[in-house]
Amino acid sequence: MNDYIDLYCERTLVGLWSEPLNAVSNLAFLIASWAIWRLAQRQPKIPTGIWLLIALAASIGIGSFLFHTFATRWASFLDTLPILLFQLCFIWLYSRKIIRMKYRYSGALLGGFFFASNFSKQFTDILNGSLSYAPAFLVLLGFAVYHYRQQKREPFILLIALGCFLLALLFRTLDQAICPYFSIGTHFLWHLSNGTLLYLSARALILNWSIRAKSGQESETSF
Repeated sequence: MNDYIDLYCERTLVGLWSEPLNAVSNLAFLIASWAIWRLAQRQPKIPTGIWLLIALAASIGIGSFLFHTFATRWASFLDTLPILLFQLCFIWLYSRKIIRMKYRYSGALLGGFFFASNFSKQFTDILNGSLSYAPAFLVLLGFAVYHYRQQKREPFILLIALGCFLLALLFRTLDQAICPYFSIGTHFLWHLSNGTLLYLSARALILNWSIRAKSGQESETSF
């Protein structure tokens, strides 16, 4: 669990601060968590599911910071687990509260996503490991198309989030390839893009969930 891991262009030495930009750029997730909380505060009540997303967004920043400083297997686990939990939580909440899927269909979607995510992790050598995020990209694409076609509140917001995700994947993929020409790499831009992605995704959920609650179609505190 304490084995040293060197995956990113910026890291050239063993040590806590060998990836300063990769470490500090995790502030993007803490800012996203704060921004989600501020948005949620404007609603009459904050649903339990939104509190969970707020906590997980902050946990992503903390876990990633630990990984980009300690660079060990245990830190890698703390980096990846909150990301997976945020994805699962968002998929469940959006499919149940916005699309109004039945429990069994949302559960099947979660199960399929979990299986696909784990299966794709074996292709770590393809696109610098970015292929493992293909299932998340495809799910978000489906949600974004639905959100726009149904003319939900801020109908373009998930399409913009999808663009941020695509940009983030580009930065993640290029990190090692661009290293000979740009010594700090591009992974820190992956963090900045994903921080924006998390906020936009949560915003789409909060604004449209609150509309259903105000119209009496949905309990604001239900999960």
